[in-house]
Amino acid sequence: MQFTRSHKVSRLIQKDLSEIFLSESKTNFKGLLITVTHVFISKDFSVAKVYLSLFPTKKKDAFLSTINQRKKNIKVLLAQKTRNQLRKIPDLFFYIDNSMDHYEEVDSLLK
Repeated sequence: MQFTRSHKVSRLIQKDLSEIFLSESKTNFKGLLITVTHVFISKDFSVAKVYLSLFPTKKKDAFLSTINQRKKNIKVLLAQKTRNQLRKIPDLFFYIDNSMDHYEEVDSLLK
């Protein structure tokens, strides 16, 4: 039971954050493609670890710091989107998802 609830909340946050980043990329993150790849939520639903895939890949750290500076605004937008589904919005922690870089590295080694 707990797994299904946490999985549903993770998917809801992932979907809504994707929509938020899509709308924010037009104004605040110009030239950046942000994909929410994974959301892991704690058992008490107070913390969400959000993994992002960023393109272009040259300035990932600079873009991640910009996203972290706008964390409060992103949380407010998430609260507005999920106000009928979640009682408390978890604290968001953003990380860079390097799985595609790892995949490309393994692929090049195998060739």
